[in-house]
Amino acid sequence: MMNLRTLRDLDLRERRVLLRVDFNVPMKDGAIEDDTRIRAALPTIQFLLDHEASIVICSHLGRPKGRVVEELSLRPAAAHLGQLIGMPVGFVGQTTGPEAEQAAQALESGELLLLENTRFNPEETKNVPEFARALAGLGEVYVNDAFGTVHRAHASTEGVAHFLPSAAGLLVEKEVQYLETTLVNPARPFVAVLGGAKISDKIGVVGSLIERTEALLIGGGMANTFLAAQGMDMAESLTEPESYSVALELIEIAGEKLHLPSDAIVADEFSPEASTQVVGVENVPAGWRVLDIGPQTLESFKRLVADAATVFWNGPMGVFEMAPFAAGTTDLARAIAQSGSVSIVGGGDSASAIRQAGLVDKITHLSTGGGASLALLEGRVLPGLAVLQT
Repeated sequence: MMNLRTLRDLDLRERRVLLRVDFNVPMKDGAIEDDTRIRAALPTIQFLLDHEASIVICSHLGRPKGRVVEELSLRPAAAHLGQLIGMPVGFVGQTTGPEAEQAAQALESGELLLLENTRFNPEETKNVPEFARALAGLGEVYVNDAFGTVHRAHASTEGVAHFLPSAAGLLVEKEVQYLETTLVNPARPFVAVLGGAKISDKIGVVGSLIERTEALLIGGGMANTFLAAQGMDMAESLTEPESYSVALELIEIAGEKLHLPSDAIVADEFSPEASTQVVGVENVPAGWRVLDIGPQTLESFKRLVADAATVFWNGPMGVFEMAPFAAGTTDLARAIAQSGSVSIVGGGDSASAIRQAGLVDKITHLSTGGGASLALLEGRVLPGLAVLQT
């Protein structure tokens, strides 16, 4: 198990804390559409305020690729955070530089400042030491509470920890605790459900979960690649021919643990208005594409989930954003929520599906980081956590 330095290991009283959060939230026309990630940072912010710290907050938003993109400014996040905590949150239009330094140094105990999007600076994703040092200069201690980014070695997630006393925030601590318990000593039977578009993103975690689970259920676009690798004609469905050989290897290693779809909902075009039909996976009509698991597969997956003591789920079963292809994902989400198992949902689209179905309070742990949770389950070294270990 990982021994992380936590907030309780730092002297925080009346110190200026550089706090890395994950405010990478969906925005439309300058308004925040889903503030889950901002709310997830509140316990750590409150802990720091209770210790009379002043807080300099940094985060990324979207992928501006090292340049200023006005729609990706964090200014709306400062106003929104201020509403949530009931006090003003300052904002500075720089991540580092004289203006940011001046604003940080002017903070009194109990005051908050949000810096501009770290990824407006090309040095952030390249983890340039000078940039990390300049960012570290804005605080006296560093706290990383951005679990969704700990698998990346960026300046604000890994670099700054080399220049300041550093620790994990409450969210990161909780995420690691849940995911490591699942990894090391899950209540059994342990069932994992993986979906989403691509197998290439998840090869490592599939291999890792085969060893640890009693059953591994695969849906979504990645299931098409497993089926096509076995010689089935998936017609116009999304597949990854370059992953066929590794899919066949995984099928052989997994044996009876691996459960693939037996039927599917297919459509004649990628559209909510498409004509649809239910077919066996070996009978996908020419010119059609698989867009959801079929009812027979759904029932079989629901039975396996109902008998589980621990369930880990990452990735939708189909194109759940379109109503005709949502049942596989939303009905499976309900089955997981009703199973009474320890249920851990690994961020991204799966978390959106849980929220969409109104099941958040029925899930044991809804992770804020899809990529990070998979990397942790795969057993990879996560740079943002490695620097926080005792």
